[in-house]
Amino acid sequence: MSAAQQYLFLDFEFTMPETKTEPRRFFPEIIEVGLVVVVDDRVCDQFSSYVKPMRFPVLTDRCKSFLNITQEQVDQGMSFHELVALLHQYDRSRPSTVVTWGSMDMKVLRENCMNANLPFPFTGEHRDLAMEYKLFFGDKNQTGLRKAIQEYGNEGVGKAHCALDDAFTTYNIFRLVENDKKYLAKTKPPTIGERIDFTQLRKKFAL
Repeated sequence: MSAAQQYLFLDFEFTMPETKTEPRRFFPEIIEVGLVVVVDDRVCDQFSSYVKPMRFPVLTDRCKSFLNITQEQVDQGMSFHELVALLHQYDRSRPSTVVTWGSMDMKVLRENCMNANLPFPFTGEHRDLAMEYKLFFGDKNQTGLRKAIQEYGNEGVGKAHCALDDAFTTYNIFRLVENDKKYLAKTKPPTIGERIDFTQLRKKFAL
């Protein structure tokens, strides 16, 4: 029997420059990870940690304020090497699909791995749920994570920009979208008998 498919709902938070006009040498680094592991529609594991940035270890005031994070929290976090090893361990445990809200998480992870001279930890499929949501509902612009869950009449888990809370919120949207896709796939077009009310036609010709 083949191993059941594993879904890894992943969210990262990143370092930020002090101003939006980024200096050329700056690049975002992962400073928090949230991971929700789902097998057979059941949450079987979760993980959350701060991560120490390597190239720019001192957080800017803008970053600390926006993420409500302290320098001490990040300094006590796991190393980036440990993070990559952990993600690789999840990836090799069984066939995995990584699901993120948007493409930035995987893009920054890949760039951070290149800068640290580490192999990219994932070998399976990656699904950008924000893009799937946009295409599914025919939106012109990409919707934010918290706005998307509110459009379903729900609230996001915990607080925004907390990596584990956002990973759980991504999982909740994933379930809602997948259920909608299944519902539409099962809905068959009406037959001609269903389109026409024959009782009304019979009454008309009986006159």
